[in-house]
Amino acid sequence: MSAKKRILLVDDEPDFCAIVQGQLEKEGFDVEIAYDGVEGLEKVKANPPDAIILDVMMPEMDGYEACKKLKSDDKYADIPILMLTAVADKVTSTRYSHYDGMSMEADDYLPKPASAEDITQSIKSLLNL
Repeated sequence: MSAKKRILLVDDEPDFCAIVQGQLEKEGFDVEIAYDGVEGLEKVKANPPDAIILDVMMPEMDGYEACKKLKSDDKYADIPILMLTAVADKVTSTRYSHYDGMSMEADDYLPKPASAEDITQSIKSLLNL
């Protein structure tokens, strides 16, 4: 049997993290959680995951900046990143627009509220499972 795939979930909403973590673990993934972009980058550097779920709007460092840093580093550029945001249709700021999310080097992009099932399906697809 192959080793469990490790997922790093980076989101500042503990309740959301618990729901997504539960769904992913039910599907056989190991899940680690970080609550902001800085903590997320530290965890990637300490033990690179197989895939990353990255929220856009977070304290300390937002998901766009974290994604850019990871994708510009050859050590981590191949880790699939699923970006999540609640701002896709709600915020007119050019800083947090759907276009910005799609123009990032993220491998997939889901608007919140995304169901835990949709997130799981995206991760499975990114990992070719």
